[in-house]
Amino acid sequence: MISLAVLTVSGVAALTALVPSRVLPSVGLTVLPDWARWSLAGLALSGVVSLGLVVLLGPAARRLAGERYPLTDEERRQLSVTDRIEAVNATRQTLLQSATGLVVIGGVVFTALGLWYTAQTLDTTQQGQITDRYTKAIEQLGNRQSLDVRLGGIYALERLAADSPRDHRTIYDVLAAFTREHDPAPETEITGPPATDIQAALTVIGRRDRDTFAVDLTALRAPEADLGGAYLSGANLGNANLSGADLHNANLSGADLHNADLRGAKLIGANLSNTDLGGASLTDVLTNMNLSGANLSNTDLRNMDLRGANLIGANLRGANLIGANLSGANLSGADLSGADLRGVTGMTQAQIQAVAETDATTKF
Repeated sequence: MISLAVLTVSGVAALTALVPSRVLPSVGLTVLPDWARWSLAGLALSGVVSLGLVVLLGPAARRLAGERYPLTDEERRQLSVTDRIEAVNATRQTLLQSATGLVVIGGVVFTALGLWYTAQTLDTTQQGQITDRYTKAIEQLGNRQSLDVRLGGIYALERLAADSPRDHRTIYDVLAAFTREHDPAPETEITGPPATDIQAALTVIGRRDRDTFAVDLTALRAPEADLGGAYLSGANLGNANLSGADLHNANLSGADLHNADLRGAKLIGANLSNTDLGGASLTDVLTNMNLSGANLSNTDLRNMDLRGANLIGANLRGANLIGANLSGANLSGADLSGADLRGVTGMTQAQIQAVAETDATTKF
Protein backbone atom coordinates (compact mmCIF):
# COMPACT_ATOMS: atom_id res chain seq x y z
CA MET A 1 0.00 0.00 0.00
CA ILE A 2 2.83 2.40 0.84
CA SER A 3 4.49 1.72 -2.53
CA LEU A 4 1.17 2.23 -4.30
CA ALA A 5 0.73 5.58 -2.58
CA VAL A 6 4.28 6.61 -3.47
CA LEU A 7 3.66 5.60 -7.07
CA THR A 8 0.42 7.58 -7.27
CA VAL A 9 1.88 10.75 -5.78
CA SER A 10 5.07 10.49 -7.83
CA GLY A 11 3.15 9.78 -11.03
CA VAL A 12 0.91 12.82 -10.56
CA ALA A 13 3.93 14.99 -9.82
CA ALA A 14 5.81 13.66 -12.88
CA LEU A 15 2.84 14.28 -15.12
CA THR A 16 2.57 17.79 -13.71
CA ALA A 17 6.24 18.36 -14.52
CA LEU A 18 6.03 16.96 -18.03
CA VAL A 19 2.80 18.66 -19.16
CA PRO A 20 3.55 21.33 -21.82
CA SER A 21 3.85 24.79 -20.33
CA ARG A 22 1.09 26.18 -22.51
CA VAL A 23 -1.42 23.86 -20.76
CA LEU A 24 -0.35 24.64 -17.20
CA PRO A 25 -1.93 28.10 -16.84
CA SER A 26 -5.36 26.65 -17.61
CA VAL A 27 -5.15 24.34 -14.59
CA GLY A 28 -3.46 26.79 -12.24
CA LEU A 29 -0.09 24.97 -12.05
CA THR A 30 3.38 26.50 -11.89
CA VAL A 31 5.97 25.68 -14.54
CA LEU A 32 8.82 23.73 -12.95
CA PRO A 33 12.51 23.95 -13.90
CA ASP A 34 14.01 21.11 -15.91
CA TRP A 35 15.90 19.60 -12.96
CA ALA A 36 12.69 19.33 -10.94
CA ARG A 37 10.81 17.74 -13.80
CA TRP A 38 13.50 15.12 -14.31
CA SER A 39 13.70 14.42 -10.57
CA LEU A 40 9.95 13.87 -10.33
CA ALA A 41 10.01 11.66 -13.39
CA GLY A 42 12.76 9.58 -11.77
CA LEU A 43 10.73 9.27 -8.57
CA ALA A 44 7.72 8.10 -10.56
CA LEU A 45 9.81 5.42 -12.25
CA SER A 46 11.25 4.36 -8.89
CA GLY A 47 7.71 4.04 -7.55
CA VAL A 48 6.76 1.81 -10.44
CA VAL A 49 9.82 -0.37 -9.85
CA SER A 50 9.06 -0.59 -6.10
CA LEU A 51 5.48 -1.62 -6.71
CA GLY A 52 6.66 -4.23 -9.18
CA LEU A 53 9.08 -5.70 -6.66
CA VAL A 54 6.38 -5.86 -3.98
CA VAL A 55 4.06 -7.74 -6.31
CA LEU A 56 6.78 -10.14 -7.45
CA LEU A 57 8.09 -10.89 -3.94
CA GLY A 58 4.62 -11.19 -2.42
CA PRO A 59 1.57 -12.59 -4.21
CA ALA A 60 3.43 -13.58 -7.36
CA ALA A 61 6.11 -15.54 -5.47
CA ARG A 62 3.51 -17.43 -3.35
CA ARG A 63 1.47 -18.26 -6.44
CA LEU A 64 4.51 -19.61 -8.26
CA ALA A 65 5.37 -21.70 -5.17
CA GLY A 66 1.88 -23.20 -5.17
CA GLU A 67 0.67 -21.31 -2.06
CA ARG A 68 -2.62 -19.59 -2.75
CA TYR A 69 -2.91 -17.98 0.70
CA PRO A 70 -0.51 -16.77 3.43
CA LEU A 71 0.24 -19.10 6.39
CA THR A 72 -2.33 -19.10 9.18
CA ASP A 73 -1.45 -18.59 12.89
CA GLU A 74 -1.94 -22.30 13.54
CA GLU A 75 0.44 -23.25 10.69
CA ARG A 76 3.07 -20.82 11.96
CA ARG A 77 2.87 -22.34 15.52
CA GLN A 78 3.59 -25.77 14.00
CA LEU A 79 6.93 -24.58 12.60
CA SER A 80 10.04 -25.77 14.45
CA VAL A 81 12.69 -23.41 15.76
CA THR A 82 14.94 -24.34 12.87
CA ASP A 83 12.16 -23.64 10.37
CA ARG A 84 11.51 -20.26 11.94
CA ILE A 85 15.19 -19.30 11.84
CA GLU A 86 15.47 -20.39 8.19
CA ALA A 87 12.31 -18.43 7.33
CA VAL A 88 13.68 -15.28 9.01
CA ASN A 89 17.06 -15.66 7.25
CA ALA A 90 15.37 -16.29 3.89
CA THR A 91 13.27 -13.17 4.40
CA ARG A 92 16.33 -11.11 5.32
CA GLN A 93 18.20 -12.40 2.24
CA THR A 94 15.24 -11.67 -0.03
CA LEU A 95 14.84 -8.15 1.34
CA LEU A 96 18.57 -7.50 0.98
CA GLN A 97 18.58 -8.72 -2.62
CA SER A 98 15.47 -6.66 -3.36
CA ALA A 99 17.04 -3.53 -1.90
CA THR A 100 20.22 -4.14 -3.88
CA GLY A 101 18.21 -4.69 -7.07
CA LEU A 102 16.19 -1.56 -6.43
CA VAL A 103 19.35 0.49 -5.96
CA VAL A 104 20.85 -0.93 -9.16
CA ILE A 105 17.67 -0.31 -11.14
CA GLY A 106 17.33 3.19 -9.71
CA GLY A 107 20.93 3.91 -10.62
CA VAL A 108 20.37 2.72 -14.18
CA VAL A 109 17.20 4.81 -14.49
CA PHE A 110 18.81 7.98 -13.17
CA THR A 111 21.93 7.40 -15.30
CA ALA A 112 19.77 6.98 -18.40
CA LEU A 113 17.80 10.11 -17.57
CA GLY A 114 21.02 11.99 -16.93
CA LEU A 115 22.48 10.94 -20.28
CA TRP A 116 19.27 11.89 -22.08
CA TYR A 117 19.18 15.26 -20.34
CA THR A 118 22.83 15.83 -21.22
CA ALA A 119 22.10 15.02 -24.86
CA GLN A 120 19.22 17.50 -24.85
CA THR A 121 21.39 20.14 -23.26
CA LEU A 122 24.10 19.51 -25.85
CA ASP A 123 21.56 19.83 -28.67
CA THR A 124 20.32 23.11 -27.22
CA THR A 125 23.90 24.36 -26.99
CA GLN A 126 24.59 23.37 -30.59
CA GLN A 127 21.44 25.14 -31.78
CA GLY A 128 22.56 28.22 -29.92
CA GLN A 129 25.95 28.07 -31.63
CA ILE A 130 24.25 27.66 -35.03
CA THR A 131 22.06 30.69 -34.32
CA ASP A 132 25.14 32.75 -33.42
CA ARG A 133 26.91 31.64 -36.60
CA TYR A 134 23.84 32.46 -38.69
CA THR A 135 23.50 35.92 -37.14
CA LYS A 136 27.16 36.70 -37.74
CA ALA A 137 27.02 35.46 -41.35
CA ILE A 138 23.96 37.64 -42.05
CA GLU A 139 25.77 40.64 -40.61
CA GLN A 140 28.70 39.91 -42.91
CA LEU A 141 26.39 39.53 -45.90
CA GLY A 142 24.90 42.94 -45.21
CA ASN A 143 28.26 44.71 -45.01
CA ARG A 144 28.28 47.14 -47.94
CA GLN A 145 31.78 48.49 -47.27
CA SER A 146 33.86 45.33 -47.74
CA LEU A 147 33.56 42.77 -50.54
CA ASP A 148 35.76 40.35 -48.59
CA VAL A 149 33.40 40.46 -45.63
CA ARG A 150 30.39 39.77 -47.86
CA LEU A 151 32.15 36.84 -49.51
CA GLY A 152 32.99 35.48 -46.06
CA GLY A 153 29.31 35.71 -45.13
CA ILE A 154 28.23 33.86 -48.30
CA TYR A 155 30.60 30.95 -47.76
CA ALA A 156 29.82 30.88 -44.04
CA LEU A 157 26.14 30.44 -44.90
CA GLU A 158 27.01 27.62 -47.30
CA ARG A 159 28.91 25.82 -44.54
CA LEU A 160 26.06 26.42 -42.10
CA ALA A 161 23.54 24.95 -44.56
CA ALA A 162 25.61 21.77 -44.68
CA ASP A 163 25.93 21.62 -40.87
CA SER A 164 22.27 22.36 -40.13
CA PRO A 165 19.79 20.68 -42.51
CA ARG A 166 16.86 22.28 -40.66
CA ASP A 167 18.11 25.72 -41.72
CA HIS A 168 18.91 24.67 -45.30
CA ARG A 169 15.93 26.30 -46.97
CA THR A 170 16.15 29.52 -44.95
CA ILE A 171 19.80 29.97 -45.86
CA TYR A 172 19.29 29.48 -49.58
CA ASP A 173 16.23 31.72 -49.52
CA VAL A 174 18.47 34.40 -48.03
CA LEU A 175 21.14 33.90 -50.70
CA ALA A 176 18.54 33.95 -53.47
CA ALA A 177 17.06 37.17 -52.07
CA PHE A 178 20.57 38.64 -51.89
CA THR A 179 21.15 38.02 -55.60
CA ARG A 180 17.74 39.41 -56.55
CA GLU A 181 18.04 42.54 -54.42
CA HIS A 182 21.64 43.39 -55.27
CA ASP A 183 21.73 42.72 -59.00
CA PRO A 184 21.60 45.78 -61.31
CA ALA A 185 18.31 47.68 -61.32
CA PRO A 186 16.06 47.19 -64.40
CA GLU A 187 16.78 50.71 -65.63
CA THR A 188 20.53 50.14 -65.38
CA GLU A 189 22.45 49.19 -68.49
CA ILE A 190 24.34 45.98 -67.80
CA THR A 191 27.86 45.59 -69.10
CA GLY A 192 29.93 42.57 -68.26
CA PRO A 193 29.41 39.67 -65.86
CA PRO A 194 27.77 39.94 -62.41
CA ALA A 195 29.55 41.49 -59.43
CA THR A 196 31.88 39.15 -57.56
CA ASP A 197 29.57 38.70 -54.56
CA ILE A 198 26.51 38.08 -56.78
CA GLN A 199 28.46 35.48 -58.76
CA ALA A 200 29.65 33.85 -55.53
CA ALA A 201 26.07 33.60 -54.22
CA LEU A 202 24.88 32.09 -57.53
CA THR A 203 27.73 29.58 -57.46
CA VAL A 204 26.83 28.50 -53.93
CA ILE A 205 23.15 28.18 -54.89
CA GLY A 206 24.05 26.15 -57.97
CA ARG A 207 26.10 23.57 -56.08
CA ARG A 208 23.69 22.90 -53.22
CA ASP A 209 22.40 19.39 -52.42
CA ARG A 210 20.49 17.73 -55.20
CA ASP A 211 17.49 16.70 -53.10
CA THR A 212 16.56 20.17 -51.89
CA PHE A 213 13.82 22.64 -52.78
CA ALA A 214 13.62 24.93 -55.80
CA VAL A 215 15.10 28.41 -55.40
CA ASP A 216 13.33 31.64 -56.28
CA LEU A 217 15.42 33.72 -58.68
CA THR A 218 12.53 35.53 -60.33
CA ALA A 219 13.59 38.42 -62.60
CA LEU A 220 17.27 37.87 -61.76
CA ARG A 221 19.52 40.12 -63.87
CA ALA A 222 22.78 38.24 -64.26
CA PRO A 223 23.92 38.22 -67.91
CA GLU A 224 27.20 36.40 -68.54
CA ALA A 225 26.88 34.63 -65.18
CA ASP A 226 28.88 31.44 -64.76
CA LEU A 227 26.34 28.70 -63.97
CA GLY A 228 28.04 25.81 -65.69
CA GLY A 229 26.87 22.52 -64.16
CA ALA A 230 24.57 24.34 -61.72
CA TYR A 231 21.66 22.49 -60.14
CA LEU A 232 18.64 24.69 -60.79
CA SER A 233 15.97 22.03 -61.19
CA GLY A 234 12.54 23.55 -60.57
CA ALA A 235 14.03 27.01 -60.01
CA ASN A 236 11.88 30.06 -60.66
CA LEU A 237 13.76 32.10 -63.25
CA GLY A 238 10.77 33.75 -64.88
CA ASN A 239 11.67 37.06 -66.62
CA ALA A 240 15.33 36.52 -65.73
CA ASN A 241 18.07 38.06 -67.83
CA LEU A 242 20.67 35.34 -68.42
CA SER A 243 21.82 36.48 -71.82
CA GLY A 244 25.29 35.22 -72.58
CA ALA A 245 25.33 33.15 -69.38
CA ASP A 246 27.31 29.92 -69.22
CA LEU A 247 24.71 27.22 -68.52
CA HIS A 248 26.52 24.24 -70.02
CA ASN A 249 25.57 20.96 -68.32
CA ALA A 250 23.24 22.86 -66.00
CA ASN A 251 20.19 21.03 -64.69
CA LEU A 252 17.19 23.23 -65.48
CA SER A 253 14.64 20.44 -65.59
CA GLY A 254 11.22 21.67 -64.50
CA ALA A 255 12.48 25.23 -64.11
CA ASP A 256 10.29 28.24 -64.84
CA LEU A 257 12.02 30.28 -67.54
CA HIS A 258 8.99 31.97 -69.05
CA ASN A 259 9.90 35.25 -70.76
CA ALA A 260 13.54 34.74 -69.75
CA ASP A 261 16.29 36.27 -71.87
CA LEU A 262 18.63 33.44 -72.88
CA ARG A 263 20.06 35.01 -76.01
CA GLY A 264 23.63 33.95 -76.48
CA ALA A 265 23.54 31.65 -73.48
CA LYS A 266 25.74 28.55 -73.61
CA LEU A 267 23.31 25.65 -73.18
CA ILE A 268 25.42 22.75 -74.43
CA GLY A 269 24.53 19.66 -72.43
CA ALA A 270 21.95 21.51 -70.34
CA ASN A 271 18.87 19.60 -69.19
CA LEU A 272 15.76 21.59 -70.14
CA SER A 273 13.25 18.77 -69.86
CA ASN A 274 9.80 19.87 -68.64
CA THR A 275 11.05 23.44 -68.48
CA ASP A 276 8.68 26.36 -69.04
CA LEU A 277 10.26 28.40 -71.82
CA GLY A 278 7.08 30.12 -72.95
CA GLY A 279 7.92 33.48 -74.45
CA ALA A 280 11.62 33.08 -73.71
CA SER A 281 14.29 34.60 -75.96
CA LEU A 282 16.60 31.71 -76.74
CA THR A 283 20.09 31.29 -78.08
CA ASP A 284 20.34 30.47 -81.77
CA VAL A 285 21.82 27.02 -81.12
CA LEU A 286 19.95 24.25 -79.27
CA THR A 287 21.79 21.34 -80.88
CA ASN A 288 21.29 17.98 -79.12
CA MET A 289 19.33 19.75 -76.40
CA ASN A 290 17.03 17.82 -74.05
CA LEU A 291 13.74 19.70 -74.35
CA SER A 292 11.40 16.78 -73.73
CA GLY A 293 8.14 17.95 -72.21
CA ALA A 294 9.29 21.58 -72.30
CA ASN A 295 6.81 24.42 -72.73
CA LEU A 296 7.86 26.39 -75.82
CA SER A 297 4.45 27.77 -76.70
CA ASN A 298 4.52 31.06 -78.63
CA THR A 299 8.32 31.06 -78.43
CA ASP A 300 10.38 32.67 -81.18
CA LEU A 301 12.52 29.84 -82.60
CA ARG A 302 13.17 31.36 -86.02
CA ASN A 303 16.26 29.97 -87.75
CA MET A 304 17.03 27.98 -84.61
CA ASP A 305 19.55 25.14 -84.86
CA LEU A 306 17.57 22.24 -83.36
CA ARG A 307 19.58 19.42 -84.87
CA GLY A 308 19.26 16.29 -82.76
CA ALA A 309 17.15 18.07 -80.16
CA ASN A 310 14.92 15.94 -77.94
CA LEU A 311 11.47 17.52 -78.27
CA ILE A 312 9.43 14.50 -77.21
CA GLY A 313 6.10 15.70 -75.83
CA ALA A 314 7.17 19.35 -76.01
CA ASN A 315 4.53 22.07 -76.17
CA LEU A 316 5.25 24.09 -79.33
CA ARG A 317 1.78 25.52 -79.81
CA GLY A 318 2.01 28.80 -81.71
CA ALA A 319 5.82 28.66 -81.79
CA ASN A 320 7.63 30.46 -84.61
CA LEU A 321 9.91 27.85 -86.22
CA ILE A 322 10.44 29.57 -89.54
CA GLY A 323 13.73 28.40 -91.06
CA ALA A 324 14.60 26.16 -88.11
CA ASN A 325 16.93 23.21 -88.68
CA LEU A 326 15.19 20.04 -87.45
CA SER A 327 17.68 17.48 -88.74
CA GLY A 328 17.59 14.46 -86.42
CA ALA A 329 15.22 16.19 -84.00
CA ASN A 330 12.77 13.94 -82.15
CA LEU A 331 9.28 15.44 -82.34
CA SER A 332 7.36 12.39 -81.12
CA GLY A 333 4.22 13.55 -79.35
CA ALA A 334 5.15 17.23 -79.70
CA ASP A 335 2.23 19.65 -79.99
CA LEU A 336 2.71 21.86 -83.05
CA SER A 337 -0.83 23.22 -83.21
CA GLY A 338 -0.71 26.73 -84.66
CA ALA A 339 3.08 26.59 -85.06
CA ASP A 340 4.74 28.25 -88.05
CA LEU A 341 7.00 25.67 -89.75
CA ARG A 342 7.54 27.44 -93.04
CA GLY A 343 11.00 26.99 -94.44
CA VAL A 344 12.15 24.37 -91.87
CA THR A 345 14.94 22.05 -92.95
CA GLY A 346 15.92 18.53 -91.99
CA MET A 347 12.35 17.16 -91.87
CA THR A 348 9.55 17.11 -94.40
CA GLN A 349 5.94 17.99 -93.69
CA ALA A 350 4.99 14.33 -93.94
CA GLN A 351 7.69 13.30 -91.45
CA ILE A 352 6.60 15.95 -88.99
CA GLN A 353 2.91 15.08 -89.24
CA ALA A 354 3.71 11.37 -88.81
CA VAL A 355 5.10 11.86 -85.29
CA ALA A 356 3.84 15.23 -84.01
CA GLU A 357 0.42 16.69 -83.34
CA THR A 358 -0.63 19.36 -85.86
CA ASP A 359 -3.90 21.04 -86.78
CA ALA A 360 -5.40 23.18 -89.50
CA THR A 361 -3.63 26.27 -88.17
CA THR A 362 -0.15 24.72 -88.40
CA LYS A 363 1.77 26.38 -91.21
CA PHE A 364 4.12 24.48 -93.52
